[in-house]
Amino acid sequence: MTSLGKIQRVTGLIALTLAMTAAAPVRPLRWTPAWGASQMRIDGANADKLTKAGPATIRQIVHLTATGRTIRLRLSNVAGTTPLWIGAASIGLATPGRPDVAAPLPVRFDGSGEVVVPPGAEVYSDPIALPVAAGGDVAVSLYFPEAVTTPTGHSGARSTTYLIQGDATARPSLSEPQKIGGWWSLSDIEVRDAVQTRTVVAIGDSITDGYGIVDNSNTRWPDDFARRLAASPTTRGVSVVNAGIGGNRVLLDGLGPNLMARFDRDVIARPGVTHAVLLEGVNDLGVLPREHPVDAATHQAMVRQIILAYRQLAERAHEHGIKLIVGTITPFQGNEYYHPGPETEADRQAINRFIRTSGIFDGIVDFDRAVRDPAKPDRLLPAYDSGDHLHPSAAGYQAMADAIPLSLFGAR
Repeated sequence: MTSLGKIQRVTGLIALTLAMTAAAPVRPLRWTPAWGASQMRIDGANADKLTKAGPATIRQIVHLTATGRTIRLRLSNVAGTTPLWIGAASIGLATPGRPDVAAPLPVRFDGSGEVVVPPGAEVYSDPIALPVAAGGDVAVSLYFPEAVTTPTGHSGARSTTYLIQGDATARPSLSEPQKIGGWWSLSDIEVRDAVQTRTVVAIGDSITDGYGIVDNSNTRWPDDFARRLAASPTTRGVSVVNAGIGGNRVLLDGLGPNLMARFDRDVIARPGVTHAVLLEGVNDLGVLPREHPVDAATHQAMVRQIILAYRQLAERAHEHGIKLIVGTITPFQGNEYYHPGPETEADRQAINRFIRTSGIFDGIVDFDRAVRDPAKPDRLLPAYDSGDHLHPSAAGYQAMADAIPLSLFGAR
């Protein structure tokens, strides 16, 4: 064969190889959220503990709702004003309420053991070979080589988190760590090619965040709901993420950014989300007249603005193929913090009437009916009342989870 012939043959083989490569389908990686928390700036005593600790490790326990063999973390500095240096990280299987980790595995970021997260940003870790199961727990340890002055995280963990000086990420156990509230700089854990192929985000305020539950019990209504989904053959392929923030409002910032501002990040930006269950508005209603009475026009304006917000959120969800399911606002007459009167109850009834009758949502959960006292429907049933006449008890949270029709989340 002549030199020209050899060149032509080689050129042809290269062209054929390139054509076959271009034509070969590449299966995209499928990541399913197994756990998540809404991010915000954390202030107060726990933030002060972290700042004063200097170089220190935070070990935090989270409860998963997806099963698979490979995971990744998403770390957050969305509330930070300076770069966040994470000097080391690890993850391992854990038990709620204990600082011990079975064989902690190092977490890498593009092959490195450390990462700097820019202010306002989040980063994914490299994939980690760690088999996990829905209903199980993992411990994530993060080492901060420098004092964290504007911490990002989630203050309402309802799970014991541990703080110890120095880099303890590789230690299976911790010796006399401080106990500290909250989750820190950790926004998500995702599972690659999980058994679960669909994800529900429960988004709301302290009632969704689980105010009042016993720490480490995992008895928020989204936890109870996740167990119901996992127990049913038609819905066991669904994972759940809790995006509740205590004190959160639909329209205005309070504890954390308002619902309108955070909906895209907390719902739409997560991979594989097919449904969102929304329960929020009680803090908007309660704050409005808390300091002093307001006139009827102001009450009516608040109701209109919340209804408009619900419409906007439905449109945002539908643009991204996500079904929006909305829960009716639960009773809170008798609460001493908000001391709601007849006008506030009328506002709640007006919004609930819109939720039940508008027809713009993909499903309705009548949380109001599930937990109210039939004899006094503006109040929680005593058995479902935590005692503050606003937040449900553990039995109340279970009743809320039981009120969600599983038919809304069947096979696509």
